[in-house]
Amino acid sequence: QVQLVESGGGLVQAGGSLRLSCAVSGRTLGLYAMGWFRQAPGKEREFVAAITSSGNTYYADSVKGQFTISRDNAKSPVYLQMNSLKPEDTAVYYCAAGTSTVALRTGPQYWGQGTQVTVSS
Repeated sequence: QVQLVESGGGLVQAGGSLRLSCAVSGRTLGLYAMGWFRQAPGKEREFVAAITSSGNTYYADSVKGQFTISRDNAKSPVYLQMNSLKPEDTAVYYCAAGTSTVALRTGPQYWGQGTQVTVSS
């Protein structure tokens, strides 16, 4: 059974930074695309960033230049470095895994539990 374990969320002041981590346990997902989504209060869940097993990255326009997704290798945790945080970035952030980037964005096979990120003004 696959489990995505997230960490790194919390409270930060506007302009600050956070790094979220997502580790996979229970089964190797080395060939999966991994990514991050977020859902703010009253809004639909939105795609944030993704990374493939080969290291190709993709970002939502809203976070380009602000967030960075990375992993040391296909077996390592996936990170989301969030810089210059704004109150608008406040949301529950979810880690997800899919068999491809298309699968990830349309219907991920696995989801993490979500971690709260709150940015104060």
